[in-house]
Amino acid sequence: MKLGISSYSLLGAMNAKKLTILDAIQWVAEQGGEHIEIVPMGFHLDNDFQLADAIRQKADVVGIEVSNYAVGADFLKPSIEEFEEEIARVKKEVDIAQRLGVKLMRHDVAWKAPNEISIQEFERDLPILSEACQRIAEYAAQFNIVTSVENHGYYVQASDRVQRLLHSVDKENFKTTLDTGNFLCVDEDPVSAVKKNIQYASMIHVKDFYIRSSARNMGEGWFQTSSGNYLRGAITGHGDINLVEIIKVIKQSGYDGYISIEFEGMEECLEASKIGLDMVRRIWKEV
Repeated sequence: MKLGISSYSLLGAMNAKKLTILDAIQWVAEQGGEHIEIVPMGFHLDNDFQLADAIRQKADVVGIEVSNYAVGADFLKPSIEEFEEEIARVKKEVDIAQRLGVKLMRHDVAWKAPNEISIQEFERDLPILSEACQRIAEYAAQFNIVTSVENHGYYVQASDRVQRLLHSVDKENFKTTLDTGNFLCVDEDPVSAVKKNIQYASMIHVKDFYIRSSARNMGEGWFQTSSGNYLRGAITGHGDINLVEIIKVIKQSGYDGYISIEFEGMEECLEASKIGLDMVRRIWKEV
């Protein structure tokens, strides 16, 4: 297991101009992180191979790895032309991943609002999503890159739907980026969902949430699940998810890849990410 931090966790500091992405790589190394996951938010890599090269070189200099490249995508388009444009755009992201030197890349497939995510709609859209993922995986195979879908965006978030897509695509280099917290967004128990999908994971995000019922409006900082319950991002290990049991499941599965701390709470992101990194490292040793 190699423990590190997603650059997304440091977005607050980058947006506030406290860090550049190159500073973030330095910072992760200084905290004892073994890798950084690159999520192009707070900076851009589109048509900027110089920055991609600089990220790779900076990681080499400070002695950590660039683990995964995670980008957005939405293949549910109103026309075939727009669908093909999205395929072409994501292939260009694969080119960036290759430039970064990573062997893992996560891309989204679709996002829908909670009132549009019925299983009937999912089954109807599955052939489109499957074709897109197959074509991206085939393109990435020439670089020995494993592509993946993350459990987020409501539509393809539940563990069974992730598996349904994986088996439909049926490519050795198409797996899942398993986010330990995101199953809660569709009201699925994280421990049970991790047990179901750990065998398909190419990458793991460890995330934590505070959880409250739909009985009261929680207000600022909270968002609702597909069933109307409330979540708020927490420092990893400080929230309501049974993180000890989840890490035990991951460790006992034999998973030996990258694990990223992913923080999206209201606390100051540098301190929060450092606390989360130390927490997961400690739990991993104890379980």
